Amino acid sequence: MRSLLLLTLFFVSTSFATKIDPTTILGVWKTGEGTAHIQIVQNGSTFQGKIIWLRDPIDPVSGKPKTDQKHPDSKVRNRPIIGLTNVWGFTYKGDGVWENGKIYDPKNGKTYDCIIKLKDNNTLSVRGYIGVTLIGRTDLWTRQAN
Repeated sequence: MRSLLLLTLFFVSTSFATKIDPTTILGVWKTGEGTAHIQIVQNGSTFQGKIIWLRDPIDPVSGKPKTDQKHPDSKVRNRPIIGLTNVWGFTYKGDGVWENGKIYDPKNGKTYDCIIKLKDNNTLSVRGYIGVTLIGRTDLWTRQAN
């Protein structure tokens, strides 16, 4: 009986110790390739992020800041990449997982469903996918600042 009580106390204390604050995702994150920094903020009950830094911010042809040239809507193709919201709609599901979001890739002008998982306090696993999570790509982002 005493063993059962100790085991129960262990599991209860472990479950409380592993609670993750939904705002852990907030901050500035470097993409896996290191080409951009994304600042994630809370927007009401959801989380979103925007591009705040690019390794190569200037278009080599025009000599001007890079714009969203690949976007399917030609009306917004001249908006700057820096300042562009490229992840949005994420809700915290628990256990370090944010779901139901979207990620936009300005390199190809496509938007994907996305799930973000906290690997540790300084690493996010960001998976963009089409339809099901099996069909997609995962990128590891590293924290740059809170």
